Amino acid sequence: MIYKFNKKELLFKNVFFKYVSTTFLAVTLLIIITAFIAFKYGKKEGVKTLSNEERSIIVEKVDPFKANKLKDYLNELNIKFPDIVYAQARLETSGFKSRIFKENNNLFGMKTATKRSSTNKGEQHGHAYYDNWRESVLDFALWQCRYLSTINTREEYLRYLKANYAEDPNYINKLNKLLNEE
Repeated sequence: MIYKFNKKELLFKNVFFKYVSTTFLAVTLLIIITAFIAFKYGKKEGVKTLSNEERSIIVEKVDPFKANKLKDYLNELNIKFPDIVYAQARLETSGFKSRIFKENNNLFGMKTATKRSSTNKGEQHGHAYYDNWRESVLDFALWQCRYLSTINTREEYLRYLKANYAEDPNYINKLNKLLNEE
């Protein structure tokens, strides 16, 4: 117990509850104020409240697209025939300048997937769109896993592209031209 001496009455008075209740009240009030501030201001600053466009801008500033990063990422993901896939990206994006690439972050002219797993966020301008260029590469990796498990050689891959991927009848010739430039 805590006592305080009262000089007027010449007695000790119990002040334990007065000090404990004051301290308890102050600590409780401090916790409530801290929780309120954290809830009110902490939540609004979170990434979850950002729109897809805002997230894309932030990601682009943090991890902007560079051709050498694409080459490294293709190798990191163990993409089959990375040199051909890189040439595909160049061809599909007109040298990384197309609207589909710039607005959709779509490196391969991919359409919205309906029969396989995909990282696309939906459809825009008739093609799949992604939050960032890396998601486009991941989606291409998923496409390869789904459809190219039996493809083992470059020639088989190019034949598959001609028969199943390309809409342009000169696609393989254009790819070969890009491959010979490198």
